[in-house]
Amino acid sequence: MLAETVCSAVSAAGLGIAAITAYRKRFLAATRIAAYSLVPVGLVMTGVVQWVSGIVFKPSVWLGFGLLGVAWLLFMTTRAVERRTGGTRKERRAAAAAARRDAVAPAASAPSLGGGRAPAAQPAAKAKAQPAPAEDFSDIEAILKKHGI
Repeated sequence: MLAETVCSAVSAAGLGIAAITAYRKRFLAATRIAAYSLVPVGLVMTGVVQWVSGIVFKPSVWLGFGLLGVAWLLFMTTRAVERRTGGTRKERRAAAAAARRDAVAPAASAPSLGGGRAPAAQPAAKAKAQPAPAEDFSDIEAILKKHGI
Protein backbone atom coordinates (compact mmCIF):
# COMPACT_ATOMS: atom_id res chain seq x y z
CA MET A 1 0.00 0.00 0.00
CA LEU A 2 2.83 2.38 0.85
CA ALA A 3 4.71 1.53 -2.35
CA GLU A 4 1.65 2.33 -4.46
CA THR A 5 1.25 5.68 -2.74
CA VAL A 6 4.91 6.56 -3.27
CA CYS A 7 4.73 5.58 -6.95
CA SER A 8 1.60 7.70 -7.43
CA ALA A 9 3.27 10.69 -5.75
CA VAL A 10 6.38 10.31 -7.92
CA SER A 11 4.24 10.17 -11.05
CA ALA A 12 2.23 13.24 -10.01
CA ALA A 13 5.44 15.17 -9.33
CA GLY A 14 6.87 14.10 -12.69
CA LEU A 15 3.71 15.22 -14.51
CA GLY A 16 3.92 18.57 -12.74
CA ILE A 17 7.52 19.02 -13.87
CA ALA A 18 6.48 18.03 -17.39
CA ALA A 19 3.74 20.69 -17.32
CA ILE A 20 6.21 23.36 -16.24
CA THR A 21 8.63 22.27 -18.96
CA ALA A 22 5.87 22.44 -21.56
CA TYR A 23 4.92 25.92 -20.33
CA ARG A 24 8.52 26.97 -21.10
CA LYS A 25 7.97 25.77 -24.70
CA ARG A 26 10.30 22.79 -24.44
CA PHE A 27 7.78 20.28 -25.71
CA LEU A 28 10.17 17.45 -26.56
CA ALA A 29 11.68 17.49 -23.09
CA ALA A 30 8.21 17.79 -21.52
CA THR A 31 6.98 14.76 -23.44
CA ARG A 32 10.00 12.74 -22.37
CA ILE A 33 9.51 13.72 -18.71
CA ALA A 34 5.82 12.82 -18.90
CA ALA A 35 6.72 9.41 -20.33
CA TYR A 36 9.16 8.73 -17.50
CA SER A 37 6.69 9.90 -14.88
CA LEU A 38 3.98 7.51 -16.09
CA VAL A 39 6.21 4.44 -15.62
CA PRO A 40 5.74 4.09 -11.81
CA VAL A 41 1.93 4.21 -12.09
CA GLY A 42 2.06 1.68 -14.89
CA LEU A 43 4.15 -0.64 -12.75
CA VAL A 44 1.67 -0.33 -9.89
CA MET A 45 -1.29 -1.03 -12.16
CA THR A 46 0.31 -4.15 -13.69
CA GLY A 47 1.16 -5.61 -10.27
CA VAL A 48 4.92 -5.48 -10.68
CA VAL A 49 5.35 -3.35 -7.57
CA GLN A 50 3.35 -5.80 -5.44
CA TRP A 51 5.36 -8.71 -6.85
CA VAL A 52 8.67 -6.94 -6.15
CA SER A 53 7.66 -5.98 -2.63
CA GLY A 54 6.67 -9.63 -2.00
CA ILE A 55 10.08 -10.78 -3.20
CA VAL A 56 12.10 -8.29 -1.18
CA PHE A 57 11.07 -9.66 2.20
CA LYS A 58 11.70 -13.38 1.53
CA PRO A 59 15.08 -14.73 2.71
CA SER A 60 15.05 -17.52 0.12
CA VAL A 61 14.93 -14.89 -2.63
CA TRP A 62 17.98 -13.15 -1.19
CA LEU A 63 19.81 -16.49 -1.03
CA GLY A 64 18.94 -16.99 -4.69
CA PHE A 65 20.37 -13.58 -5.56
CA GLY A 66 23.48 -14.47 -3.57
CA LEU A 67 23.89 -17.70 -5.53
CA LEU A 68 23.45 -15.81 -8.79
CA GLY A 69 26.18 -13.41 -7.64
CA VAL A 70 28.53 -16.29 -6.81
CA ALA A 71 27.83 -17.89 -10.19
CA TRP A 72 28.56 -14.60 -11.96
CA LEU A 73 31.78 -14.18 -9.97
CA LEU A 74 32.94 -17.70 -10.88
CA PHE A 75 32.10 -17.11 -14.52
CA MET A 76 34.05 -13.85 -14.65
CA THR A 77 37.01 -15.43 -12.84
CA THR A 78 37.21 -18.25 -15.36
CA ARG A 79 37.01 -15.73 -18.21
CA ALA A 80 39.90 -13.74 -16.73
CA VAL A 81 42.02 -16.88 -16.28
CA GLU A 82 41.18 -18.01 -19.81
CA ARG A 83 42.32 -14.68 -21.24
CA ARG A 84 45.55 -14.87 -19.27
CA THR A 85 46.41 -18.41 -20.32
CA GLY A 86 45.89 -17.85 -24.01
CA GLY A 87 42.30 -18.32 -24.95
CA THR A 88 40.02 -21.26 -25.48
CA ARG A 89 40.89 -24.93 -25.44
CA LYS A 90 40.94 -25.04 -29.25
CA GLU A 91 43.43 -22.15 -29.38
CA ARG A 92 45.68 -23.79 -26.77
CA ARG A 93 45.67 -27.06 -28.73
CA ALA A 94 46.57 -25.23 -31.93
CA ALA A 95 49.41 -23.41 -30.14
CA ALA A 96 50.73 -26.69 -28.70
CA ALA A 97 50.65 -28.32 -32.14
CA ALA A 98 52.51 -25.36 -33.64
CA ALA A 99 55.10 -25.57 -30.87
CA ARG A 100 55.65 -29.25 -31.60
CA ARG A 101 56.06 -28.53 -35.32
CA ASP A 102 58.49 -25.67 -34.68
CA ALA A 103 60.57 -27.67 -32.18
CA VAL A 104 63.03 -28.36 -34.99
CA ALA A 105 64.60 -25.39 -36.71
CA PRO A 106 62.92 -24.69 -40.06
CA ALA A 107 66.18 -24.84 -42.01
CA ALA A 108 67.49 -27.87 -40.19
CA SER A 109 69.45 -30.52 -42.02
CA ALA A 110 68.15 -34.02 -42.58
CA PRO A 111 70.12 -35.60 -39.68
CA SER A 112 68.62 -33.20 -37.15
CA LEU A 113 65.16 -34.23 -38.32
CA GLY A 114 66.01 -37.81 -37.49
CA GLY A 115 66.04 -38.93 -41.14
CA GLY A 116 67.89 -41.95 -42.51
CA ARG A 117 71.53 -41.40 -43.56
CA ALA A 118 74.46 -40.44 -41.41
CA PRO A 119 75.96 -37.04 -42.11
CA ALA A 120 78.86 -36.85 -44.50
CA ALA A 121 82.11 -35.77 -42.92
CA GLN A 122 82.95 -32.20 -43.83
CA PRO A 123 86.54 -31.54 -44.71
CA ALA A 124 88.43 -29.66 -42.05
CA ALA A 125 89.83 -27.28 -44.66
CA LYS A 126 86.35 -26.07 -45.59
CA ALA A 127 85.53 -25.42 -41.94
CA LYS A 128 88.76 -23.46 -41.48
CA ALA A 129 88.26 -21.49 -44.70
CA GLN A 130 85.28 -19.72 -43.18
CA PRO A 131 86.54 -17.52 -40.38
CA ALA A 132 84.34 -17.11 -37.33
CA PRO A 133 82.07 -14.17 -38.06
CA ALA A 134 82.76 -11.10 -36.01
CA GLU A 135 79.84 -9.71 -34.08
CA ASP A 136 77.41 -8.29 -36.58
CA PHE A 137 76.32 -4.80 -35.57
CA SER A 138 74.80 -3.84 -38.93
CA ASP A 139 71.25 -3.71 -37.59
CA ILE A 140 72.33 -1.52 -34.69
CA GLU A 141 74.23 0.76 -37.07
CA ALA A 142 71.13 1.06 -39.25
CA ILE A 143 69.04 2.11 -36.26
CA LEU A 144 71.62 4.66 -35.17
CA LYS A 145 71.84 6.10 -38.70
CA LYS A 146 68.06 6.30 -38.88
CA HIS A 147 68.05 8.46 -35.77
CA GLY A 148 71.00 10.52 -36.94
CA ILE A 149 73.46 9.33 -34.34
